[in-house]
Amino acid sequence: MDNDLARRALGEFIKTQREQTDPSQAGLPPMALSGRRRTPGLRREEVAQLCGISVTWYTWIEQGRTDSVSPQALSRIAEALHLPRAKRAYLFELAGKKDPVLPEHGEASVIAPEILEVVRNFRAPAYLMDRYWNAVAWNPAARKLFAGWLDARAGSRNLLHFMFCTQEAQALTVDWEQRARRVVAEFRADCAQALDDPQVAAIVDELSAGNALFKRAWRLQDVVEREGGERRFRHPQLGEVSYRQVNFRVANRPDLKLVTLMPDAPGDAQ
Repeated sequence: MDNDLARRALGEFIKTQREQTDPSQAGLPPMALSGRRRTPGLRREEVAQLCGISVTWYTWIEQGRTDSVSPQALSRIAEALHLPRAKRAYLFELAGKKDPVLPEHGEASVIAPEILEVVRNFRAPAYLMDRYWNAVAWNPAARKLFAGWLDARAGSRNLLHFMFCTQEAQALTVDWEQRARRVVAEFRADCAQALDDPQVAAIVDELSAGNALFKRAWRLQDVVEREGGERRFRHPQLGEVSYRQVNFRVANRPDLKLVTLMPDAPGDAQ
């Protein structure tokens, strides 16, 4: 989106939300609520006061005249306007900023049953990964294909750990080294807005210390989208199989990614 257009869209969104915010629920002192109010919702100076910023600067934000709004200021605006999760996410998306408030641990760990049911209902291999590339759900076909990662023998459910720290991954993956380099570039693209996340840093540090290929690939700072494409495996029971990888983001949980492997040959589905 054009920078000027993005600033205007952000300002208009904040303005409409301000005008829809009930002053009685905004935490204003009683004196501020007395008397006749000429404008719907909150006044600009009231939002500025709640956020601890100047009225002038807040006015510039609504008018799309500044692009120097920090994530912390956006967070205070979202809280002052009591934005629900979807609107808060939209606010930060318009601003092109990362929300400094991470989801609560309990909320992040709960996956709706219908999402898990979707994964189970795929005939072809399918698995669900979180933002750290830990597998959080998978179907029987994926368990059979990814021995050493999704079966009972796995020591870790993290795809990067499986790819770089197990003999099973090297034996299973055709052109393992080329594929491993691409996996690193895909992970970097995936976590671009979370490079300061301590858990992401811990994963990168651990793999860099334990695997020279990962260390070199990470330092190259190559970035590619996880677009899917052909995936080839040499499986001890299934033989050599080929799939087309198709990925989906979960609409109400963008931290979750559904990966499906559609067989090139009908017999490769299971």
